Amino acid sequence: QVQLVESGGGLVQAGGSLRLSCKLSGRTFSPYVMGWFRQAPGKERELAAAITANGAYTYYTDSVKGRFTISRDNAKNTVYLQMNSLKPEDTAVYYCTALTGRDTIRFRPQDYNYWGQGTQVTVSS
Repeated sequence: QVQLVESGGGLVQAGGSLRLSCKLSGRTFSPYVMGWFRQAPGKERELAAAITANGAYTYYTDSVKGRFTISRDNAKNTVYLQMNSLKPEDTAVYYCTALTGRDTIRFRPQDYNYWGQGTQVTVSS
């Protein structure tokens, strides 16, 4: 059974930084595409960032480019999301997710096999 456990969310002022972590347990980590989705109240869940199994390719939604960095440490079975210059519009529940069976970044929530429980990020103005 695959489990994803997120940590690192919280409350921060605009302009501040947070680092989210997600540890995968239960299966070999490296063949998975990993992603961070986020969902704000009343909005659809969107893919904020993703990274391929070997870390060669990354994706960022336009609104976070230049501010967020996704990375992974396959030896620790962990993926990270460094979030800098946070804005109130970044407020959302952030979900770690894993895609198995392929090493191509996909963009729809239904394409991902495993999900963490979510961690709240709140950015105050």
